[in-house]
Amino acid sequence: MRLCAWYLYGEKHRGYALNPVANFHLQNGAVLWRLNWMADTSPRGIGASCGLMVNYRYFLEDTASNSAAYLGTKQIKASEQVLSLVSQFQQNSKL
Repeated sequence: MRLCAWYLYGEKHRGYALNPVANFHLQNGAVLWRLNWMADTSPRGIGASCGLMVNYRYFLEDTASNSAAYLGTKQIKASEQVLSLVSQFQQNSKL
């Protein structure tokens, strides 16, 4: 979970999210909302993401400002759950 949070939040290509789906949603003003353990236990889900799935949440009143922040300053808006996992990853990672 921590590694997945870091991948979605912290791994960048030219300052933007490395994952193309994350990049799409973040450009459109979504919030990186929640990681779900074993949400997709199909063979494809296990093979592609070890069963993890992510939810992006759109707060309509914030989409324009979230999109502008992401595109302008490359700032990713994320929930407390995701930020907590990112913090745990950073504290425990040897990468």
